[in-house]
Amino acid sequence: MCRAMEDMRNQTLKEGMINVAKKMLEDGSITLEKIAEFVGLSVDEVRKLKKDQNM
Repeated sequence: MCRAMEDMRNQTLKEGMINVAKKMLEDGSITLEKIAEFVGLSVDEVRKLKKDQNM
């Protein structure tokens, strides 16, 4: 697979995981650490998503 296609695929996968993390944050019963572990983001990235949702 060419590099550009691989980059697009990776970006799409990350966007999907961000959407899953947002839904988990909305639920409110899962820790930030567990969300990060499940979706493959850093805890800092999940904190930022949470902060952005609260705005």
